Amino acid sequence: MQVTRQRRPHETERISLFGRRVGRRTVLVTAGISVALAVTGTAVAQTYQFGTQQVGQVTADGQVVSADQYIAPYGNRSVIDDGKIMSSAVSPDGTHLAASIADGDASLVVMDLKTGQVKQRVGSNAQDDLRIKSGTVGQEGPTYSPDGSQLWLGQSDGYTRFSVNQDGTLSSPTTVPIPADGSRHALVGAAVFSADGSTVYAAVNGQNRVVAIDAATGTVKQSWAVGNAPRGIAMAGGKLYVSNEGGRPAKDGDTTMNSYGTRVPSAPDTGASTSGTVSVIDPADPAAAVKSVDVGLHPTAVYAKRGAVFVTNTADNSVSVIDATDDKVVQTIATQPWPEARVGYEPDAVTLTDDGRLLVTLGRADAVAVYRYTSPQQPAGYVGLLPTDYFPAEIAAVGKNVVVSHTRGIDARRPDDAGHGTHDTTSSLTQFTLPDDRVIRSETAKVFRQNGWTPGSVASARGRSRSEPVPVPARLGDPSTIKHVFLLVKENRTYDQVFGDLAQGDGDASLTQFGENVTPNQHALARQFGLYDNFYDIGTNSAEGHNWLMQADNPEYTESTAGEYARSYDTEDDVLGHQKSGFIWTGAQAAGKSVKDFGEFQSSESKPSGATWQNLYCDAKNMDATGQRTAYPIQTGSAIPSLNKVSVPGFPQFDLNVPDVYKYQIWKQDFEKNGPANLNMFWFSNDHTGGPANAAAEVADNDLAVGRMVDRITHSRYWKDSAIFVVEDDSQAGLDHVDGHRAPVQIISPWARHGGVDHHYYSQITMIRTIEQILGIHPMNQKDSAATPMSGAFTRHADDTPFTAVPNRTSLTLGVSPQPPCGADSPAQQDTKAAPAPTSAKVPAAEQKVAAQWNTWKSHQRLTGPNAVPDYANPAQMNHFTWYQTHNWTKPYPGESRIYAPNDVPGAYIPSPESDG
Repeated sequence: MQVTRQRRPHETERISLFGRRVGRRTVLVTAGISVALAVTGTAVAQTYQFGTQQVGQVTADGQVVSADQYIAPYGNRSVIDDGKIMSSAVSPDGTHLAASIADGDASLVVMDLKTGQVKQRVGSNAQDDLRIKSGTVGQEGPTYSPDGSQLWLGQSDGYTRFSVNQDGTLSSPTTVPIPADGSRHALVGAAVFSADGSTVYAAVNGQNRVVAIDAATGTVKQSWAVGNAPRGIAMAGGKLYVSNEGGRPAKDGDTTMNSYGTRVPSAPDTGASTSGTVSVIDPADPAAAVKSVDVGLHPTAVYAKRGAVFVTNTADNSVSVIDATDDKVVQTIATQPWPEARVGYEPDAVTLTDDGRLLVTLGRADAVAVYRYTSPQQPAGYVGLLPTDYFPAEIAAVGKNVVVSHTRGIDARRPDDAGHGTHDTTSSLTQFTLPDDRVIRSETAKVFRQNGWTPGSVASARGRSRSEPVPVPARLGDPSTIKHVFLLVKENRTYDQVFGDLAQGDGDASLTQFGENVTPNQHALARQFGLYDNFYDIGTNSAEGHNWLMQADNPEYTESTAGEYARSYDTEDDVLGHQKSGFIWTGAQAAGKSVKDFGEFQSSESKPSGATWQNLYCDAKNMDATGQRTAYPIQTGSAIPSLNKVSVPGFPQFDLNVPDVYKYQIWKQDFEKNGPANLNMFWFSNDHTGGPANAAAEVADNDLAVGRMVDRITHSRYWKDSAIFVVEDDSQAGLDHVDGHRAPVQIISPWARHGGVDHHYYSQITMIRTIEQILGIHPMNQKDSAATPMSGAFTRHADDTPFTAVPNRTSLTLGVSPQPPCGADSPAQQDTKAAPAPTSAKVPAAEQKVAAQWNTWKSHQRLTGPNAVPDYANPAQMNHFTWYQTHNWTKPYPGESRIYAPNDVPGAYIPSPESDG
């Protein structure tokens, strides 16, 4: 449905960093492109222009979103509250748009372009206007036939074919299957019809081939082997042009990495793909060899017009122009509008207007780049940029009208009376008549402001620096007072879930699930080292969140596979999920810094027999008391060579069958023997919940492990020059009254400002940029290049008072069955002034039947064991289950009047895309 957005009400006053009350600003105060730093004269990025603005707030520069950007699109906007648009197509008569949808209550929507309204919802749910068997959607499509009588929707195992009614709605869904090849499903990419509409040519992404399908019968008539992960397809001069996102097939001697069972040529350190190709097929001569044309990295969209084929090279930030007469690349158009960063704009769709203007969507820049285009051989001329909504994914020129669809719309702002969650995803459509060049140039400056693109953002020290050490240097390579950075990654909590009970912050106590009686260490750390109540995680889920932390981006591949996640969910061992500029650890190594990894971004784990949660819990107690090594050595590793080299053996990855206090003991023994590296990365994941213990017990386990780790560091000789960043990978598993992306973060250092409340807008990107500045790591892409370091969170006057861990108040063994052989955990007494936490796993008699149904549901969610998968469970169900556990099965979920069984939960009908396939 279309939603009319109104300006959000805002608080009349806020608490400043040091407790002083200040007026709440609702408009942008400083729109300057850069600010001079008196100490260096260096211009730095101005995403700090957000000040204390919050996500969702509408300002003079647009609405604030969680990815360090404003959005204020050119043209008219229609907001869609049915999920994320993965791809879209305009009907041949230009009257309707069909969009495939993920993470929402439909798989496909049909929109009336004249009214901007959703006309029909299609999906696998009872609430949809038209039912189909599967809820999955592919990266590309849907596709209309030339006469507009059919629409084909790509899915995991083929297509669903629809008849198109005279009013533009769909009917008569028919499954057109493409059989699996062993374990590899079709996972179809784009499709194109023959000119007469009799044949559909489909890129079968999961099987590295293209097939010809009889449009009437659905019979596969022909198959051609192409490159790795074929995705886009177009027809020009009777030939098919197919983009292979993974490039050419591997040869003997190539360094390779896996992607959906295929070995893909890759960089030896980062595991990023090293080639991109376009396959050229002559369907009139099925026996002819398939040609291969080299283009840039991660070729995605393919578009043909006027004898030219345009290919968006998403990871190389360019568009290849192929002359269809001889199948050669005749020019490469740069899509790097900001000179400070070469990568990270992510061109992902392209179209050519009748008057010769080439339009390219820049997904990660929230913009359309406009070029003057004459012919394949004549170089295109850059005109400027037009602002869009959040992550434009498709673009079409319909006469004088331009239509842009956006994967994330206005961010996760779907109306919800109970609060916001990251799965409250929206998408949007904008329409406009392309303005003249003068207007485009004026809008270009607006895009620069909205992205924080300013001169001198990535300033480096030249020659020998004479600067005195400061915590966060203004120039890369200048000395820092901090030598050791500890990055602790946790799982899935919002700010209100943890800190909503702290009156000094902007919290809502009614949404707090893990208050001070569950997280006494996080609360003590917030009081000692400061509370940050305007920090945002960017991703919807773990597949996105860990990428934002390790790559300062969620690459387009991961964005566009969210409709099925069958090719990969977490992309640690998928070559297509890695950007060519590397990871934060490779950047640290390039800067001459040492690195240690404890579980984060790792992809393999094996445990000895007997390594149950109970036994590992007891083993942790024994290790702590005796100093002995573990009795259950766990083997872990990474598919990425550079990460595997710095991974500390025996530290588990995501595994809810391993207590976090056990992980702490593994780290402590290494720390005491070998000391820290310059960059130390960790994955303490049990606050995810869903393991053997009660949800509150798991979060308490996580809290205690983190508290003890901070205690150990702060009482060591390394404390004086250390900084510890504690962050969630995402905040998907709960509600927040400000925004679902708002999350707890902690900055712990002698050089951190102590004891105050900081209301400034920060995000995972600004945090990563802060670490980069401290260690001299060159930013990885335009997102962290534009981000402002969190310099205001630090001071030049150190306070090296150590932190002393607080005993847990919630039993770590609450709900564990059977109890550990070393006995149940006896926690400290709960604070009677704090919100109560569960002290028993006993379920009230009235709810025992429904609790039993939930335990049966839990057993099928792959939360533990060798096949554990983060976020496999339906998010609405998982959030309800966690809420019920943390409230002793006595309190309904926010906004509801009763405790639901799993299948009765509102939103339970929405399949978790993480679990598909």
